[in-house]
Amino acid sequence: MSTVATTPLAERLRPKSLDTYIGQQHLVGKGAVLRNSIDSGLIPSIILWGPPGVGKTTLASIISQTLKRPFYILSAINSGVKDVREAIQKAEKSQFFGTNNPILFIDEIHRFSKSQQDSLLGAVEKGTVTLIGATTENPSFEVISALLSRCQVYVLKSFEKADLQDLLKSALTTDERLSSMKIEVKEEEALFRLSGGDARKMLNTLEIVVNSLGDGKNKITIDNEMVIEIIQQNTALYDKAGEMHYDVISAFIKSMRGSDPNAAVYYLARMVEGGEDPKFIARRMLIFASEDIGMANPTALVMANTCFDAVAKIGYPECDIILSQTVVYLATSPKSNSTYKAIRETRKFVRDTGNLSIPLNLRNAPTKLLQELDYGKDYEYAHNYEGNFVEHEFLPEEISGKAFYIPGTNKREQGIQLDLREKWKSKYGY
Repeated sequence: MSTVATTPLAERLRPKSLDTYIGQQHLVGKGAVLRNSIDSGLIPSIILWGPPGVGKTTLASIISQTLKRPFYILSAINSGVKDVREAIQKAEKSQFFGTNNPILFIDEIHRFSKSQQDSLLGAVEKGTVTLIGATTENPSFEVISALLSRCQVYVLKSFEKADLQDLLKSALTTDERLSSMKIEVKEEEALFRLSGGDARKMLNTLEIVVNSLGDGKNKITIDNEMVIEIIQQNTALYDKAGEMHYDVISAFIKSMRGSDPNAAVYYLARMVEGGEDPKFIARRMLIFASEDIGMANPTALVMANTCFDAVAKIGYPECDIILSQTVVYLATSPKSNSTYKAIRETRKFVRDTGNLSIPLNLRNAPTKLLQELDYGKDYEYAHNYEGNFVEHEFLPEEISGKAFYIPGTNKREQGIQLDLREKWKSKYGY
């Protein structure tokens, strides 16, 4: 059997240069920040953060080939401290022969323990290796601060429709096997929708569909209905290695937001049975507790935080009980996104208006000079007044009376609104 027949399509189409690399133009397009570093030959240690199938591994390989650097690959799933040290020792030995310092690529670096990450520090700091780590998780949470401070973080985005169209065209016209077949893609929406912006997932889907439709002797016409039917028949193959990861977590969050504990627990079970990292689930619930429940039930954030701490200490199998309890609590809590909207809209307002002048009476006055300039003058200390409140102007003069927080319609926030109305009268429109 030929190599082409046994090598997955996604691997056969893996680009070898930036000129054939699809997507991530904000990083590797002409004049983009990472492209400039690569072109200059001065590449720092970096963390590539983005969802699956957006080209993190490919980009690391292209960087090493472009810079003509030795390339060592480790997977955090099956590598330990010993493997890291052996890779570093190889890198140190290679430098005796006058080669450039190697690139050490660590896939899923977020799965490395603290001790494993610590073992990288010396080599990265000395420049023995240039580290490129790939992660689908926020590196601020999963990469130790000492290592993170020595790396530049670049965010990779999911593929847009135009990127997927380019990739599909490339597969049909440049792949040795597919280009020799008579394939017409009559409809592409199902291929793109099922991929969720994951290039590898789309190519896997395309390959499954083509393999299911014949040996290539007859014309193959692909449409949406056909793609969905074939993929449903090949669920086990299609979902191998957890490619529904982001679909399930999306359904999980939306079920809690929709106050359906039954659906939420179902999707929790799907993730647990699939071996999902329990801390990933707990972290999403922690975000949800503030974003979707917020002021309607502030205890939800406490509950979610306690869940995260407990899950981190206990792990599987027992932590599924703690996850389930928290899921049901969050799903059945009253909902409000008022604080989420407040910070999103206020940040946009700040970007649009810039740094407005802070009132003098609110400024800090640590020196005599600043006191003479009236910093802090006429500030009224709320605790000196009845009810610990005094009507005072806290916003910049230009936006006095501008309301950023709008209480939700739930029972608790309606009480907050009444209190704010009593304090501020009609100033903020409460």
